[in-house]
Amino acid sequence: MKTSAQSEIPPEAALEQAMDRLWVRFLPEIRERVANLEVAAVAVTAKTLSNSSREAAQAAAHKLAGVLGTFSLTHGTDVARELEVAFSHESAEGAASGKHLAALAAELRTMIESRKTGIESSKSSG
Repeated sequence: MKTSAQSEIPPEAALEQAMDRLWVRFLPEIRERVANLEVAAVAVTAKTLSNSSREAAQAAAHKLAGVLGTFSLTHGTDVARELEVAFSHESAEGAASGKHLAALAAELRTMIESRKTGIESSKSSG
């Protein structure tokens, strides 16, 4: 049985609130995946990227590509896919590509950190 407060929330707003709660819940894991990409990019620049680190970065990018799209960060999905492809090749070595990979990872971090939620807005106004 619905309460009067529940029936007053439009379905779109309820979905947005649910997505905001999921974002907050998974944000630490998302940040960890971006950190993995940042570390891997530094290792590419230093030419010290191990195969296991490359595979971990590829997996992190793959997971980010999926989750960022779920949260309407479609450009983030595109950037993560580019990183996934880059780390799928053992030739992800070289200072120039490392700088590019680092720039892509930084772009992801900026997108993630700048995503606002209704939860944050209600906390700051309350």
